Amino acid sequence: MDQPATFGRATRPAGEEPEALEALVGAALTARVTLDEHGTVTGWNAGAERLLGYSAGQLTGHRAADLLAEPIPVRGGLPTLAELPRWNGDIALRHRDGRKLTVRILAHHRPPGADAPAWLIVSALTDRQPPAGLDDSLVSWSFAQSPCCAQAIYDTRLRLRRANADMERATALTEEEMRGLRVSEIVDDGAGLRAERGMARVLRTGEPEYQENYLRAPGESREHAWSVFMSALRDHEGTVQGVCLSAHDMTEQFWARKRLQLIAEASRRIGSTLDVTRTAQELADVTVPALADFVSVDLLAALDDAPEPPVPAVPAEGPLLLRRTAVRSVTPDAPESVVAAGAVGSYPAGSLHFESLRTGRPALHEVSDTGFTAWLARDPARAARVRAFGIHSVMTVPLAARGTTLGVAFFVRHRNQEPFGHDDLVLAGELAARAAVSIDNARRYTRERATAVTLQRSLLPRRLPRQAAVEVASRYLPAGGQAGVGGDWFDVIPLSGARVALVVGDVVGHGLVASATMGRLRTAVRTLADIDLPCDELLTHLDDLVARLSQEEESDGERAAAGSAGTSGDVGATCLYAVYDPVTRHCCFAGAGHPVPAVVGPRGTVDLVGLPATPPLGVGGLPYEATEVVLPEGSLLALYTNGLIETPDRDLDTGVDRLRAALARPAASLDALCDTVLADLLPQRPADDVALLIARTRALDARQVATWAVPSDPSAVAQTRKDVVAQLERWGLSDAAFVTELVVSELVTNAIRHAQPPVQLRLIHDTTLICEVSDGGSTAPHLRRARTYDEGGRGLLLVAHLTERWGTRQSATGKTIWAEQTLSPA
Repeated sequence: MDQPATFGRATRPAGEEPEALEALVGAALTARVTLDEHGTVTGWNAGAERLLGYSAGQLTGHRAADLLAEPIPVRGGLPTLAELPRWNGDIALRHRDGRKLTVRILAHHRPPGADAPAWLIVSALTDRQPPAGLDDSLVSWSFAQSPCCAQAIYDTRLRLRRANADMERATALTEEEMRGLRVSEIVDDGAGLRAERGMARVLRTGEPEYQENYLRAPGESREHAWSVFMSALRDHEGTVQGVCLSAHDMTEQFWARKRLQLIAEASRRIGSTLDVTRTAQELADVTVPALADFVSVDLLAALDDAPEPPVPAVPAEGPLLLRRTAVRSVTPDAPESVVAAGAVGSYPAGSLHFESLRTGRPALHEVSDTGFTAWLARDPARAARVRAFGIHSVMTVPLAARGTTLGVAFFVRHRNQEPFGHDDLVLAGELAARAAVSIDNARRYTRERATAVTLQRSLLPRRLPRQAAVEVASRYLPAGGQAGVGGDWFDVIPLSGARVALVVGDVVGHGLVASATMGRLRTAVRTLADIDLPCDELLTHLDDLVARLSQEEESDGERAAAGSAGTSGDVGATCLYAVYDPVTRHCCFAGAGHPVPAVVGPRGTVDLVGLPATPPLGVGGLPYEATEVVLPEGSLLALYTNGLIETPDRDLDTGVDRLRAALARPAASLDALCDTVLADLLPQRPADDVALLIARTRALDARQVATWAVPSDPSAVAQTRKDVVAQLERWGLSDAAFVTELVVSELVTNAIRHAQPPVQLRLIHDTTLICEVSDGGSTAPHLRRARTYDEGGRGLLLVAHLTERWGTRQSATGKTIWAEQTLSPA
C-alpha cells in the first residue's frame, strides 16, 4: 500500500532533492488519491484530506465509490475500469460533514504490471488564487521571452505589432525598429515576400500555413533554415484580428539532413567505375560546392609502380611525392591549384599533406595556424594563391583502405566565408573513407587487369604469320565488364605445301581460367597441325585432350571441396578447323559444336558451309567428320565464335541473317569489313567474347607448280635432277639449283630405296621454293646422326641443314616428305 508521501512516483530532475521539489510545487495544493483495480483506496494525501475532511487512515482500504454523493454521469455508456486509459470530468462527492461537493477530477489508468497503483486521481484545490493579473503578465512575458521560437504578431494590414526577443535576434532589429513594417520590408529577400503572401492567405481563409525559409541575418556568415508557421488570431466572436508568425530555427537539423544527403549522393556517385582517376575525380565532383570551394585528390606517386600492396610507407623526413589525380573548384579551370592535374608535387615535412599522412588522421586548419603559416613561408607560390583567393580554412583527410595508405584529399574554402567545423571534418572523413575503398578497388582491378591482358596477349597471336595462301584480318573482343580476357581464340598456322590452317575456338566461361584453358588448347592445335593431321583426326585428338582437362578440373574441385576452398567445373569448348590448299583451291572443314563458317563468293554471294552437326570438345564417343569444298580464287572465308551472332535479345537465325548481310556489303579492305561486321552485329558492350577471322583466298598459277612421276628405279634419279634444274631455269631460280639438286636427289633416292611406289616429285614456286616427294609407304624417316663408318644416314641431316624447314605428312595412300627453301630477293 502506497504511503501519502510517495503518490505519483514523479521523476525529479537530476540534482533536485525530493523535499525541495515538494516544497516548491506545494503538494497539498492538489488532492491526490490512488486506487487499485478493484476501486479500493491505496493512497490519500493531505490535499485529499483538506478537500473531503477524511484522513488517510480513515479511507485507506475502503471503496472509493462510498464517497460518491450521486452516480457518475454517463454519456453513451461507460466502459469498465480496465478499458479506460484516462477519464476526466465533474463528479459529486460527499464531504465528511455531510455536504455535497462538485469536484473536477482527472483520473489516469496505469498499464497492468506497472510498479505503481492502478489509478491515480488528482484534483486541483482552488482556495488559493494567484495575484490578480498574473496570468496576463505570464502570457505577455512568455511571448516576449520565448527562447525556442521567434514570434511576431501582425495586424490585419500585415503590419508588425509585437515581436519577441528571438525574432529580434533573428532579424538583428528591435521590436520598436520593426513596429509598423511589413515582413517583406523587414526581410528584403524572396523569403519575406513568400511569408507575406502566406499571411495574406491566412487572413483570407483563416487556415494556418507552413513554409520553410532560408535566410542569413546581417552580420552572420551562415545561412539559417527556418520552419515558419502562420496562424490566424481571432477574438471571442471568431473574427480574425491578426496573424501570428512563429519561426523555429531548424539550421542544425537542416545541415544534418544536407550532410546525410551528401553521403547518400557520394554512395551513388563515387566508385561508379573501376578507374582510379575517375573515382578520385568523383570524390572531388561530389564535394564541390556542397562542402568545399576547392578540392584536390593527391595519390602517392609510389602507387604508379607498386605491383602489389603494401606500397612504400610515408618517408620519415620527407619529401612526400604525390600525384595530383583529381581537382575541382567553383572557379573555372581551378586556378587555386599550384600543382597541375596529373603532375607530381613534392611536399616537405611539416606541410599539411605530409603531416596528415604521417599521423593518419584528418586535420582542420585555419590560415592563421602556426603550421599553415610555416608551410606557406617556405612555399611562396602557394602563399600567393592563398592571398589571391582569400583562402581561410582547409581540411586534410588521409585516404587509406585495407591497411594501405593511398594519398590525401585537400578541402579548401574561400568563397564560402563560413570556416570548416568539426561536423565538416567528420563528413569529409566519411566521404574520403568511401572513396579510398573505391580507389583501392580500382587500383587492384587495374593491376589484375594488366596481368590478365598480358596473359591474353601472350596467348593470342600478336601478328598473323606471313603465308601466300590467304590474306587475313581478325578481331577479338572480350565480354563487356570482363577484365579484357576470355576463352575465345583464333589462329593462322602455315602448313607444308603452301597450305594454311585457319582456326577459331571458344572455351566456355570468361576470365583467367577460361583464358588459360584457351592457351592450352591453342598450343595443342598448333602441335597437332604441325604434324599435318587431317582435319577430322586433329579434332579427335583435341577432344581427348579436353576430356582429360575436364577430369583434372573435377579432381581439383573434389580436393578444393574437401578443403572448403574454391570451386571447379567441367571444361567445355568448341572449335572449327579449316585447311586451305592454294594449289588445288580445296578447303577442308571440320567442326566440333561450333558455328559453321560463311563463304563470300567473288560475286558477293554469301553461303554457309554445310557441316554435319557435331558435339563440342570433351563430350567424346562420336566421330568428327571433314567436309571439303572448292573455293574460287578471291573467295572470303568468315570464321567466328557464337558471341558474334547470339545475343540475349536476338535469336540465332536473326544473327546469322545479319552476318550474311554485313559480309555482302562492299568494303575497302578486310580490316574495314571486320569493323563493319562488328558494328552491325554487336552492342556497345557485348555479353559474350567475340573472335572473328576473315580470310581472302589466293590460288597458285599452274605455272608455279611442276610435278613428275618418278620410276621406282635408282637410275631415274639422274634424269629427275636434270628435269628439276631445267624447271628452275625456267623460273629464273638458277641460284637455288645446287641446293635443290641435293635435296631432290636425297629425297627421291630414299623414296625409291626404302618406300613403295608410286613415287612423285612436286616443286612449288611461291614466296619460297617447296620440294615434295610422295610415295606409297607409311613409315616416316627419322633424322639421326651417322657414325664415322656408316654408309648412310647423312642425307636427311644434309637436307635439314640446307633448307629452312622440312617435315613429313601422312595421306590416305602413303606419305609426303617436304623441304622448304627461302629464296633470295631478285
